Amino acid sequence: MRRTRVKVCGITSAADAGLAITAGADAIGMVFYTKSPRHISISTAREISSAMPPFVSTVGLFVNSSQQEVSMVLADVSLGLLQFHGDEDESFCSSFNRPYIKAVRVKPETNLMQLCSQYPSASGILLDSYKKGIPGGTGEIFDWNMIPGDLPLPIVLAGGLDASNVAAAVSIVQPWAVDVSSGVEISPGKKDKQKIEQFIQAVEGTRQ
Repeated sequence: MRRTRVKVCGITSAADAGLAITAGADAIGMVFYTKSPRHISISTAREISSAMPPFVSTVGLFVNSSQQEVSMVLADVSLGLLQFHGDEDESFCSSFNRPYIKAVRVKPETNLMQLCSQYPSASGILLDSYKKGIPGGTGEIFDWNMIPGDLPLPIVLAGGLDASNVAAAVSIVQPWAVDVSSGVEISPGKKDKQKIEQFIQAVEGTRQ
């Protein structure tokens, strides 16, 4: 069976990045959205990214940031992938000469096939739970059966995942990767070593 990758998002310190990487995470995510409880400064992000080992992706999450705001982060922080959670169009997302994924908050009426067609340059599509006024990190799952099995972009599945449900999510959706934040936390922005390990072990159990 194809290996499902794991991204631990909402990393706010080099210590928490180390916990995720040691446990086997393929990527860590840092939030550059000031209204998020997991938001970090450019200086902290630079410290985290400079301590990253080889072959682990560093992802920057943005929500309706300006061109200048994203460029300021990129000038100081080494990011391998950009993640856009707002209303950004393809022209904006693709303008930074970096691979990117586009996040979608899934509602019953969401046409995921049409959305994928609007971002043909994306490296993947991240599917998250919809909660009014909250662009991500809700801690809530959505109905995975709403996801078509033939989407043209690799799926990164997010939204309320934790060690107790991620194996079922992988079995139903067969995503390229899973993305976890609140499901491995003690409190918003503070990761829990045991929860991260249990989450990644659950994902690894689906590979057997």
